[in-house]
Amino acid sequence: MKKSVLVALLLLVTQVQVAMAENVVNIYSYRQPFLINPILETFTKQTGIKTKVVFAKKGLLERLKREGKFSPADVVLTSNFSLLLQLADGQLTQSFQSDTINENVPDAFRDPNHQWIALTKRVRNIYSSKASLGDMSNISYEDLASNQYKGKVCTRSGKHPYNIALVSSMIAHHGEQQTKQWLLGVKANLARKPQGNDRAQVKAIKEGLCDLSLGNSYYFGKMMQDAKQKVWAEAVNINFPNQQNRGSHINVSGVVMAKHAPNKDNALKLINYLTSDDAQQLYASLNMEYPVKAGVKLDPMVASWGTFKEDQISIAKVATFRIRALALLDETKFDLN
Repeated sequence: MKKSVLVALLLLVTQVQVAMAENVVNIYSYRQPFLINPILETFTKQTGIKTKVVFAKKGLLERLKREGKFSPADVVLTSNFSLLLQLADGQLTQSFQSDTINENVPDAFRDPNHQWIALTKRVRNIYSSKASLGDMSNISYEDLASNQYKGKVCTRSGKHPYNIALVSSMIAHHGEQQTKQWLLGVKANLARKPQGNDRAQVKAIKEGLCDLSLGNSYYFGKMMQDAKQKVWAEAVNINFPNQQNRGSHINVSGVVMAKHAPNKDNALKLINYLTSDDAQQLYASLNMEYPVKAGVKLDPMVASWGTFKEDQISIAKVATFRIRALALLDETKFDLN
């Protein structure tokens, strides 16, 4: 064995031994520090368990694979549902459950195999131009493919996790063939090639490049809090699609317990805490999201958007269509001119 490899292994073993020696929980987080730190500080005050966090926008999944059984990670916090699936599919998780989780998190937001749970919800809204379209409260995702909106739709890449989840839900409700035709219809209605992020689409509406766009609900709140972007948000209505039938598509952030977690008991205590009323309210309000636990008070701005009907299909069922959603996006060449 090469000396460099041996040294690396010894460092990993030492890292795990240190992690197990302390009253600690080690967290790998795709979620930003401003969202996580206030919650973790309260958790430590209540339990005495210290938290050590590695933050990253990407690469944590690959890091877990490299570290293998020597990984110090106890839990991984994700920013979207696709990451939960990738972690579970990559066999980087282990099952966990508790009465607290069962009580606080609805069945539709828990993995049937106990590999993950959702922590917050966000809606895949349709934003519409106030100036051009007015009230669009009856709009549906299906309407984005209607001929009346030719050249009026903007969106980010179809292969972004938020859109993959939406396409997966369309397959769950309509089947592959109808979803493929829908994708072709939406593509035909695009004002420009898919690009940018969700906020960039609202900016495009403000600038008159299009009249409709897909966007997650929390971005509306974030734009309203930004002096520069507030004018973009004020130019659109935030619409909750499919209120006349199945309800709006829901995506989630969530948590898994790492496969080789050295502090399983502490990890479960943290996960239980993240589903509590206090943590749910703080977790959701800091990023303008919806608590996954029923009855938790919404952030005032989020509450101001009004009540709406959610799509009741389980996240786990939507997940089964993810591969086919990616295939349809390729078949329709959705992201190409």
